[in-house]
Amino acid sequence: MKILHTVESYYPETGGMAEVVRQLSERLAAFGHEVTVATRKRKERTDTNRNGVLISEFDVDGNMVRGITGEQDNYKNFVLNAKADVITNFAAQQWATDLVLPLLPSLKVKKVFVPTGFSGLYLPEYRDYFVKMKTWMKEYDANIFLSDNYRDINFARENGITQTSLIPNGAAAEEFLPESTQNIRQKLGIKPDDFLLLHVGSYTGIKGQKEAVEIFLESELKNATLLLIGFHNDHYLQALNKSYRFRLRKLINAGSNKKIIITAGLNRAETVAAYKAADLFLFPSNVECSPIVLFECMAARLPFMTTEVGNSKEIIGWCNGGMLLPTTFDAIGYSHAVIKESVKMLNALYRDKEERKRLGENGYTAWKTRFTWEIIAKQYEELYHKLTNNN
Repeated sequence: MKILHTVESYYPETGGMAEVVRQLSERLAAFGHEVTVATRKRKERTDTNRNGVLISEFDVDGNMVRGITGEQDNYKNFVLNAKADVITNFAAQQWATDLVLPLLPSLKVKKVFVPTGFSGLYLPEYRDYFVKMKTWMKEYDANIFLSDNYRDINFARENGITQTSLIPNGAAAEEFLPESTQNIRQKLGIKPDDFLLLHVGSYTGIKGQKEAVEIFLESELKNATLLLIGFHNDHYLQALNKSYRFRLRKLINAGSNKKIIITAGLNRAETVAAYKAADLFLFPSNVECSPIVLFECMAARLPFMTTEVGNSKEIIGWCNGGMLLPTTFDAIGYSHAVIKESVKMLNALYRDKEERKRLGENGYTAWKTRFTWEIIAKQYEELYHKLTNNN
């Protein structure tokens, strides 16, 4: 089968969608399919054939609402002339999907859409976009959702889109099952017996790092380190540093032994090692679809605490491996941790080592049974076969 995946960013870029599409594409290629990924051009990308996946690069940026710049025609012609059996567009509200939407009636191949949450659904500037989305989604042969109860699948149900499938996210067995070769505590100067609280997320201002710092500083944790792992965003990192440094200095002067480490350059192996070395994952994010980090916690036997964001409540129902922080929601649907109550929950779980162990084991069992990327990729393959066999 010839498969074309389109996505805004791809390896060596990091982040949720880049990782999802890499995992799926490389596994489908390993299953024997011809897989091509159309994505943004990056100077850091030195190889356009990686692990059996062909990478076609386009110098394009933006989306339909903000405006799209770059070699749009080259990309559209590439899609129109693709010799594929299946084309899958990953994520709305970005150029790699938005440029394809008006072309859907002209594409005679099987077409699949993975919306990944519709983060702009309640934003006024996206109103017309989502009015048109009601028609666009009906042009697809399949719409894949990561959750059975989130804004994108509920939008589909409310607007009569019937060609839907539920396939969740996952985490990679080959990353999390082997013993780690990295001593991340030693590398970052974290004592072996320190309580390690972890947060992983890009430094965008909406992944909850500021709230994580606030909850940590207000907590009763002792001999504890909060480790933030993300990707470079100098402006946000400066603001984050400024927001906690004065308060942390006061706590240290008062005898506190808390420490905060902010990293922006860890590689993937080091990040996986951090999951395995941590005692608890704290994720008070503001907006998500289906957070991969929670599946990675499950794979690492790491209990987690998260806002009710994306389908985090559903994930907890699937695995019983974490806890929901008290959460409020603003007018545009963003989630916000209730700090005072979240501190109480963190304190209680910090004191209960047995409960943390139980949650971690529950998550691991669920992941190994249902949420490895090998299992998830097989579900995509089955859907693709079903679509093409019905041709």
